[in-house]
Amino acid sequence: MSYQCISVEEAEALIRQGDVTLLDIRDPTSFAAGNIQNSVQVSNTNVGDILSTADKDKPVIIYCYHGNSSKGAAEYFYSMGFKESYSVDGGFEEWKLKL
Repeated sequence: MSYQCISVEEAEALIRQGDVTLLDIRDPTSFAAGNIQNSVQVSNTNVGDILSTADKDKPVIIYCYHGNSSKGAAEYFYSMGFKESYSVDGGFEEWKLKL
């Protein structure tokens, strides 16, 4: 098994359960303009730090603008040892519309 695509509602439910790693792969300006609470902006400069410090036993939820780029990132994090890796369908734009 690999990463899974989940809806914003499923992502919210996982977040409410607590103890997840929430990653935003959008650019820093977009992240600063708005993001999901407790998310961490990921870039090429800090991805190594995240990989070395994040708990790989906790679910990792990854979102981007519209849910396309996050699929590749979710696959990458899964391949780096995260047991549960999720890409949010519709990304942050869908999150803003529904939640």
